[in-house]
Amino acid sequence: MYQADIAIVGAGMVGLALARSLKEADLSVILIDTTAIAKPLSEQPELRVSAINAANKQVLEQLGVWQHLDQQRLSAYTQMQVWDQDSFGRIQFSSEEMGTSELGHIIENQSLVNALHHQVSQQSNVQMLPSTHIAKVLTGQSETMLMLDNDEVVSCRLLVGADGANSAIRKYANFPLTFKDYGHTAIVATIKTAAPHGKVARQVFTPTGPLALLPLSDPNLCSIVWSQNSQQADELLALSNSDFAKALQVAIEGDVGEIAVESARMHFPLTMRYARQWLSDGLVIIGDAAHTIHPLAGQGANLGLQDAFALADSLQKLAAEQAAFHQARQLRAFERARKSEAVKMIAAMESFKQLFGGSHPLKKLIRGVGMCTADAIPSIKQRFITQAMGW
Repeated sequence: MYQADIAIVGAGMVGLALARSLKEADLSVILIDTTAIAKPLSEQPELRVSAINAANKQVLEQLGVWQHLDQQRLSAYTQMQVWDQDSFGRIQFSSEEMGTSELGHIIENQSLVNALHHQVSQQSNVQMLPSTHIAKVLTGQSETMLMLDNDEVVSCRLLVGADGANSAIRKYANFPLTFKDYGHTAIVATIKTAAPHGKVARQVFTPTGPLALLPLSDPNLCSIVWSQNSQQADELLALSNSDFAKALQVAIEGDVGEIAVESARMHFPLTMRYARQWLSDGLVIIGDAAHTIHPLAGQGANLGLQDAFALADSLQKLAAEQAAFHQARQLRAFERARKSEAVKMIAAMESFKQLFGGSHPLKKLIRGVGMCTADAIPSIKQRFITQAMGW
């Protein structure tokens, strides 16, 4: 039997970030995942990437994780350009305006997982169980038992579900879920551009959905996230690589020159999920298990990391006070604060999607005027970029 104060199910970046954040806590941790955790990076950039903001970078540095990222695969972006297709609406942000060296970093998800794993594996208070499946969960007054499919048993006081959008832990807890089909499919790929990206993150809003070009470490490689309505996405996915590249060039309005597709194209439907309850006695959920949002602002990973850091802070304080950290009443403040942040982000993404969707002339005029006004007023612009950087 394995015994620990906390069992974290899900060893992606959020679950690992929680474990790493508990490095100084007088708490024992078991980390469980259904697959291997650390994996070698492929020669070509991984398809799943995240834009990590400055606030989370700072925390990851303090945790000794940032220093172990593969620096050759790390890409800072110093500018953000956002515009409305076939319109005068445009806004641009730069690190120079903020007095910083960069606005954020594009990181391959597996690269961050590997760096977190490297540090967590050296913690004496953490035991990892990769390639392990949970067969059954049994909850009691002060203890939760996880029956594993290899006939082993894990006993813990607090079970943390960090196991993604289709969280088995959330389903087990029967937490009520609000969800909405965005009606969009995200197409993800790596592309090569004739013109260097110049460390600029680009996003163009088309009538059928937004397209983001995220700069990678190679000056001519970008990761794309093209969110399109489902019918348009199906049509794009049916195209050959060369025709898909031409469609990209049209959508981005030739901003980076000729484009070539350098990878397979991955796609997935986009759904908003919001768990109306995040905790009960002995159980809490965080990250995508608690919320998923539209990727148009690139804030999903940042929101999940902030959940992990906030939960770790609460648990450390409760443990230091010798309080019953596994009881729901002790974690209510954490739940209220993080649910509030999730709701605000969900509402903001829905507002952006509604405002920038469609090509009605009046909507395009409103968007254009709004973007140009924001670009011309430093205080408004700074508020936007400060929030994007996580401050």
